Amino acid sequence: MVLGGRGLLAVGPSGSGKSALCLDLMRHGARLVADDRVRLWRDGAAVMAEAPASLRGLVEARGVGILRAEPAGPARIDMVVDLGLAEDQRLPPWRTRAVLGIELPLVLGPFTPHLSAALRQNLLAGRAE
Repeated sequence: MVLGGRGLLAVGPSGSGKSALCLDLMRHGARLVADDRVRLWRDGAAVMAEAPASLRGLVEARGVGILRAEPAGPARIDMVVDLGLAEDQRLPPWRTRAVLGIELPLVLGPFTPHLSAALRQNLLAGRAE
């Protein structure tokens, strides 16, 4: 997903809510880079992402089907959300995840009603320390 020029990579096991998070962020103006599979590569100190050609512009809506979306990308990844890990702290410490050898800010899931709003705000305005 990309919003305000900043990219978000959602990871987690099947059924953890990655596509649902994408759809919810799209409802708030984010653009789809990739769903289901993503191609990642380094460009200097940046991690870049794009959808494989066969999946570009497609997002799964569980119980509805495969939906079309205007694709964005390639896009720089600025943050990672892991929906397979639960955050156990109300105000968590600064976390990072190495992606292709580059440390990126990390937010832990799982997908909850407020997560997409919090991620949207984080992408647009950042996190206070």
